[in-house]
Order: sequence, then C-alpha cells, then structure tokens
Amino acid sequence: MILYSSTASPFGRKIKLAAHALGLIDEISVRPTDTMNPEDEIRTVNPLGKIPSLVVEGTALYDSRVIMEYFDNCAGGGRIIPAVGIERYACLTAAAKMDGIIDAALLMVYEGRFRPAEMRVERFVEWQRDKIIRGLQSIDPAPYSGGSMPDAADIGLGCALDYLDFRKPLSWRDHAPALADWQAGFAASVAGYAETMPVDSRKAPSQ
Repeated sequence: MILYSSTASPFGRKIKLAAHALGLIDEISVRPTDTMNPEDEIRTVNPLGKIPSLVVEGTALYDSRVIMEYFDNCAGGGRIIPAVGIERYACLTAAAKMDGIIDAALLMVYEGRFRPAEMRVERFVEWQRDKIIRGLQSIDPAPYSGGSMPDAADIGLGCALDYLDFRKPLSWRDHAPALADWQAGFAASVAGYAETMPVDSRKAPSQ
C-alpha cells in the first residue's frame, strides 16, 4: 500500500496512527507529497490533489475517513470503528467533529499563509476559531481510556490537539484545559504517537 501524505498533515497523521494501532504500518510505504506542486504525482492519484490518498492494488482510496474504514476492515472490523449499532454511528459522528476542528484550524492557517495581510478577513478567522472552541468544549474531558487501541474519534482528537500545538492558530488549553490530561494519556498509550508528530519539511508546505 502506498500512502500519499506529508509530515505536517493532521489528516495524514490520522492514517499513520490508525495503521500503527491496527498493526498495518509495516505494509505501508509513505510517499512524501507536496500538494502545492502542480507536478506532484498526487494529482494523478487523486484528481482533487488532496492528501491523504492511499493506493491499494492499483485502486486509489481517499479521504481519511474512507481510509480509516478500509484499515479497520483489513484488521477484521470493529477495532477502531464499532461494527454495528448506534455505537458505530456515535463514533463516526464524534470522528466527524474532530475532522471539523482540524478543518477549521487549517482554514485559519491558510488565511494567514496565502492571503496578504491587508486582504485577510478577520470575521472569517473568528468564525473558524469559534468552531474549534465550541468543538473542544463539547468533548467529555475525562482522561483517555482507550489504551493501545484508540477509536477513530480518539485518533482524530489526538491529531487535532497536536496540530493546534504545531501551527498555533489558537491556544486550546485556554478553552478546554481538562483535555491536557486526555492528551497526555493518549500520548503515553498509543503506538506511533511520537514517530508521527507533525513536522515541517520541504515536501510538506501545504498543511
């Protein structure tokens, strides 16, 4: 399996953490990807030019939600996403909320990175910031309890908090301080956590 991603991408990191948890990481070759480069191979894999994208036996899978489900199925099902019942849809809904937090953080970063200062729309930035704050404050602040097998929502939250620390669009501890204990428990329990922390690289300027 070939995973197109970058070392900075929070959505790509979700896939790497899921692969670690499910014992699939050794089956994946990560292809460093620059989504801002019109010559990058990603545009032939995913016409949207977005990461992460996964190629399996010649078939391209995207986005991160689809790949997470695929990995869960590869591992027998019901591992990071409950297989049936309301628990399945509650987990998927919680995971979608974490994706929304990450999306809002990315939009805040992009507004500052790609738009000249005199053209930035502060109302838009505040709108995204409010989404992040509401999302974080709606999360149960109980300590992490998933052990070495986080679910899809746990993985999304871990990646969201670390991305906020990485790009610093806001200080999440000012708004949801109890999640700091959750983050510490997640970091201590989940395989691949340190190895997948977001970092800048020349191949990954876009996220």
